[in-house]
Amino acid sequence: MHPLDRPVWASLSTHHAALSEGNAQARRFARDVNLFASACDDSPAGLAALAALVRPGESIYLAQVPAIVIPPGLVAVKQAEAVQMIAMRDLLFEAVADDILTLGDADAPEMLALARLTEPGPFLERTHAMGHFRGIRIDGRLAAMAGERMRFPGHTEVSGVCTHPDFRSCGLARRLSAAVVSGIAFRGDRAFLHAWKTNRAAISLYQGLGFELRAEVNVAELVRNTSCHEQARMRAE
Repeated sequence: MHPLDRPVWASLSTHHAALSEGNAQARRFARDVNLFASACDDSPAGLAALAALVRPGESIYLAQVPAIVIPPGLVAVKQAEAVQMIAMRDLLFEAVADDILTLGDADAPEMLALARLTEPGPFLERTHAMGHFRGIRIDGRLAAMAGERMRFPGHTEVSGVCTHPDFRSCGLARRLSAAVVSGIAFRGDRAFLHAWKTNRAAISLYQGLGFELRAEVNVAELVRNTSCHEQARMRAE
């Protein structure tokens, strides 16, 4: 199986191991970094290890090309289909303009607020630590951003692409996505990304940037299937 078929596991078990917890069977991102988790495979041992990483009341997200097998003890509260797109190897991008800024820890509160407003995907207090992020400010406000999420040898995911409603239709998402992909290509990686299968506007944007469809991806949000006793205890707490 190609690492892109299980990109969450490929990332958690390599570049992002230091931002995660778990073992050789299953891992999840630290709880303030991201909600994604993955087993190494769909074996009983892998699925049991994945379930053990989920506390009562918590959610985790899975994203993979193979059909999702729900571990015993967990239930799916949401399931959807996405597409995985990959950049063409010979694609060239324009130079990064002066108004495109590198975002860091000092920008984290604004990045989180923008992500909560626009919902580009799971984005928590330390999601920005997963990779390099770029942004554009207009009149001092963070108008748009884009960055990196999953990363493993040879590949880095473009993610967190979002624009404040006050600044849409200005081409900011395209410019920032191009800047992020340019940085990924500069260090020798190939960029990939995910978009909801029904989001034709996003798919069209990325096709215009030179991305091509690689595969359909299954996405699920899972929670622990708590017993009546556990539910009562949680309500009491």
